[in-house]
Amino acid sequence: MTKKTNAGLTPTERRATLGLAAIYGTRMLGLFLILPVFALYAEHLPSATPVLTGIAIGIYGLTQAALQIPFGLLSDRIGRKPVIVGGLLLFAAGSVVAAMAEDIWMIILGRALQGAGAIAAAVMALLADLTRESHRTRAMATVGVTIGFAFTLALIAGPLLEGWVGVPGLFWLTAVLALAAIIVLLGVIPTPARHDVHAEAEPVPGLFGRVLRDPQLLRLDLGIFSLHLVLTALFLALPLELVEAGLPSGRHAWLYLPVMVGGMALMVPLVILAEKGGRMKEIFLAAIGLLGLAQLGLYAMQGSLWGLGLALLAFFTAFNLLEATLPSLVSRLAPGHIRGTAMGVYSTAQFSGAFFGGLSGGWVHQHYGTGMVFITGALITLVWLLSAQGLEVPRREPPRRKRNGRFFR
Repeated sequence: MTKKTNAGLTPTERRATLGLAAIYGTRMLGLFLILPVFALYAEHLPSATPVLTGIAIGIYGLTQAALQIPFGLLSDRIGRKPVIVGGLLLFAAGSVVAAMAEDIWMIILGRALQGAGAIAAAVMALLADLTRESHRTRAMATVGVTIGFAFTLALIAGPLLEGWVGVPGLFWLTAVLALAAIIVLLGVIPTPARHDVHAEAEPVPGLFGRVLRDPQLLRLDLGIFSLHLVLTALFLALPLELVEAGLPSGRHAWLYLPVMVGGMALMVPLVILAEKGGRMKEIFLAAIGLLGLAQLGLYAMQGSLWGLGLALLAFFTAFNLLEATLPSLVSRLAPGHIRGTAMGVYSTAQFSGAFFGGLSGGWVHQHYGTGMVFITGALITLVWLLSAQGLEVPRREPPRRKRNGRFFR
């Protein structure tokens, strides 16, 4: 019998969970690294405009949204690892194209190829193949946590690394990381004896209609779409505003570091209050409101480095809270047999939001200036807040405990 670890996972399950989390986190790190630095870099590229800069930042979301579910379904037919290897090779190829680019158009092509390496659904399906149902949710949560960690690391490491190797160097680094991820996949991750369709972990074509007709799930899809739209648009204006306020681009990391750490610290008690205090909807709506107010603060504090920093702290406190609670709400509202499909639609909305954030943020910047990017984001957040008023949050059932051989709550 396979020995279990203290966490309840077998050694094989733990190796699969940590290895796949590292692979997916590495890929997301590669996508996010240019986020805090590209708007400034693009100002010196031939043919670049704010609109094209926004497309370059966000177009990965378009190809990711279009291909992640088809690639997941393909992995049901030909196996998980071939699809993941193919996706990582596409990602590496896109990184090389962007690294060698001499104008904005080639970077757009490279970023589109990066997003086309859409491995999210296949990674989750492989993880489901390699874990028992009783531990699958915990394993998937571990992979989810790496996305937030990759984003935080990218905001801090991006400006630092850009000062040493430049933006082309960042793209070369992401290509190397993608190839390293393939080595981990083939050398560390076990190959399952068979692959099944896990309705709680991956999309099922016959269930899309039911998910798309559910008004509660659609509210959450609108939420993640809006959240990543305003996030991507933010970074078309924020780096420029920080430079205008007197902070050189090479020192942006030293602002992002305390802002991200502070935002995480402020988020934790709010999550505890929402989950254990039974105040999920109130905290959720308050976070959306704070997100909108933070963007108004960014507009009002243009030119003030301290003011921008405080508004950014409020923004990322709200962002981190919403990023953590939205998938939890999807899991709570979607019954087990449609959960994988609901999460597939949710992820598609998330990546679509990144694309439209780049497109709309670039257009607003080009025609109305950086300040109006923040105002536009606040208006989008207001629409989300109005939609979220109708959200029905089911109460979380308390865990069952066992006493004298019998379960009770």
